[in-house]
Amino acid sequence: MQKEERLAALSKEQLIALIDIYSKNWLAMDGVWFQSVERKLGMEEAMFHDVEIWKRFTVIEAKRIKKFLQLPEHPGLDGLEQALQYRFYANINRDEILREGEALIYRSVDCRVQRARERKGMEFHPCKSVGVVEYGGFARTIDDRIRCECLSCYPERSDDTCCCSWRFWQEEAK
Repeated sequence: MQKEERLAALSKEQLIALIDIYSKNWLAMDGVWFQSVERKLGMEEAMFHDVEIWKRFTVIEAKRIKKFLQLPEHPGLDGLEQALQYRFYANINRDEILREGEALIYRSVDCRVQRARERKGMEFHPCKSVGVVEYGGFARTIDDRIRCECLSCYPERSDDTCCCSWRFWQEEAK
């Protein structure tokens, strides 16, 4: 049986469950490689590689989602809001997207990465530097006029109601 036939034979509920499994598998693989480097070479080296990986992966992910959603070249914050809802993380983390005036606020209310590290008695992942690359790169790939700033993210959390939060705004073309 070919891939298309196997997937077509599944119910909608089974397909949704499979997407959930794939998302969790992706995140587990991301965590396994990170923790391997962290154990062998330390947090600083692991973070260096994490940033390097996200520089490329976030663009790949954003381009594929943008194409899937058939977004125009400059979909603005509306397009970014739509695209954020289709990221791998959207399937496994509890998040919310808010509008504040001319800005979009993305909040990861509950993060599987931080919860897993907490369960294992590990220090939280210092993800702010990675998040700046990840969220900024994702937004710029969706629309090159969009900018991003961190509002709260470990190790510089200022909002205890979420794991991290990011503000996006659109600059006008020059």
